Amino acid sequence: MNTITITNELAQLLSGENVFHNLSVPQLVEKVLSRDEAVLTSTGAIRATTGAYTGRSPRDKFIVKEASAEDKVDWGTVNQPITEEAFEKLYIKVVSYLKEKNELFVFKGFAGADERYRLPIQVVNEFAWHNLFAHQLFIRPEGDDLLKHENPFTIISAPNFKADPETDGTNSETFIIISFEKRTILIGGTEYAGEMKKSIFSIINYLLPEQGIMPMHCSANVGQEGDVALFFGLSGTGKTTLSADASRKLIGDDEHGWSNRGVFNIEGGCYAKCINLSAEKEPQIYNAIRFGSVLENVVVDDDSRAADYDHVFYTENTRAAYPLEAIDNILKPSVAGHPSTIIFLTADAFGVLPPISKLTKEQAMYHFLSGYTSKLAGTERGITSPQATFSTCFGSPFLPLRANVYAEMLGEKIAEHEVEVYLVNTGWTGGEYGVGKRMKLEYTRAMVQAALEGDLQNAETSTDEIFGLKIPLHVPGVPGEILIPSATWDDKDAYLKKAQELAAQFHRNFKKFTSVPSDIELFGGPSYQL
Repeated sequence: MNTITITNELAQLLSGENVFHNLSVPQLVEKVLSRDEAVLTSTGAIRATTGAYTGRSPRDKFIVKEASAEDKVDWGTVNQPITEEAFEKLYIKVVSYLKEKNELFVFKGFAGADERYRLPIQVVNEFAWHNLFAHQLFIRPEGDDLLKHENPFTIISAPNFKADPETDGTNSETFIIISFEKRTILIGGTEYAGEMKKSIFSIINYLLPEQGIMPMHCSANVGQEGDVALFFGLSGTGKTTLSADASRKLIGDDEHGWSNRGVFNIEGGCYAKCINLSAEKEPQIYNAIRFGSVLENVVVDDDSRAADYDHVFYTENTRAAYPLEAIDNILKPSVAGHPSTIIFLTADAFGVLPPISKLTKEQAMYHFLSGYTSKLAGTERGITSPQATFSTCFGSPFLPLRANVYAEMLGEKIAEHEVEVYLVNTGWTGGEYGVGKRMKLEYTRAMVQAALEGDLQNAETSTDEIFGLKIPLHVPGVPGEILIPSATWDDKDAYLKKAQELAAQFHRNFKKFTSVPSDIELFGGPSYQL
């Protein structure tokens, strides 16, 4: 099946009277409620549940092994290959299935706030609430934007269509398949809306480097003086929370590009974790959840329709999707200059990494490639307690190309723009998970603020004997005794053992990077050797 046939099949699917194109938020909310897909909450948001799939399903993600992609994609367990034949057969099955639906919903918009680099996208949904999600998360067209909406990348999402692994070449009933040549993403067997968002990010991570632009899994904000900060980190480490700062304008909370002109947001909305969300701790996110917002798997009281953000009946991976405009102090359009500060966020379940440390360029490259954190419960299926994990470039599941492509781009930009880089541990202190305590958010905010305001550039530091990290000895608003990890543990021998254990894991993980210059590991990694 060639690209023209795929295009014709799609055009036929979308030409029916049962297809609704770019409905407004009120129209979509009406559809969601009339179709009984979700409930209306007391703030005006809708709450949907996603059944068995309450997180991403990485084992079910594939890339079609096409001629143009074969030598570029970093094939393996993350980027699993699937044949063109299997994709085409499944495509026909899904399209035939959707042709029988009484209603379909289409969103046409963009990925990329910078008009010079933006990607036209089209999202075809079986569910109205999924289309509302797409409307809020991606960049919405304005004025005559759709006149320039040519050759879009298309998501076709059919959650109720189940694959047959024996005949369809999948690993389960669920599938997320990317075809770069056909400019198509095929999703089925899962109701988790995050698959759509992250599939587009995977596309961006493939396309932007060809234009000399670095794609980044990070949040970003900008201060009153135009100083831009990036926050790298996996889900649950604090990207969204820490970038939502009342004193700084939000550029975006999750996905960005860094061109030779500066930083721009990939999306038009935010997809925030809302477990234990409160107005006191995270007022911007809390207040953004209003009419038009989408809540996923949040417990809602049957009578009052109030959301209970502390409840984990469905999952710990409860989510809120809302447009950037729901945040008061945003940068519009979401395009800014070059960063002056980069924050790497990790939630260390071992409890041995410093709460903040200043990185050399070599350490920055090492920790970017390592992407260490603890995978938190609920982010993926089967994860019920925190686990130590290394996710290359803080976004391994979404990187189609080899890691060195992204790492080399970051290294060049850090050097060119003289960027200050810090590693911030939002995880545990005083002991490992189950023994110690999670770092207080107020302390983390104070450390980040000190880094952004330049208070730590010339601060007195102490070098960690295990990890070789430079730890500031004084941070405004933070008790000095928590800055040195070993000082917070009652059992010093237990600390040393756990720190050496984690350092060894860093070294073992880094061995997979065979093409990285040796000085990155020599000067960037932990001092402790096995």
